[in-house]
Amino acid sequence: MKSLASTFIIGIFALFMSAQANAETHTAQAMEHAGMAQAHGEDGHAKVLVKHATEALKHAKKAEKVHADAHMHMTEGVKHLEEAIIHGEKGHAKEAAKHTEEAISHIRQSTHP
Repeated sequence: MKSLASTFIIGIFALFMSAQANAETHTAQAMEHAGMAQAHGEDGHAKVLVKHATEALKHAKKAEKVHADAHMHMTEGVKHLEEAIIHGEKGHAKEAAKHTEEAISHIRQSTHP
């Protein structure tokens, strides 16, 4: 049983890391375009600045959404795990299992951008 739990935890961690990688890609793109916008602005190239700043904004908004959605679902997952523990301690195994099922669903959603 410990092996199953370990495998599950590793799987969730891997999914979380893939979502983080997606958010980090958008963050990196936002930083790259923002830096290019700054450089062109300092050189007096307003039109090129706008082009790169617009691209930076698109990526920044995508990264922001990934982080916000992930946070919301992880928060819900935590709530359901807390409820599972409360019900489990009272001996309500079936109710606790329902909460763990909900927790798993939210944790999975927190890892998919």
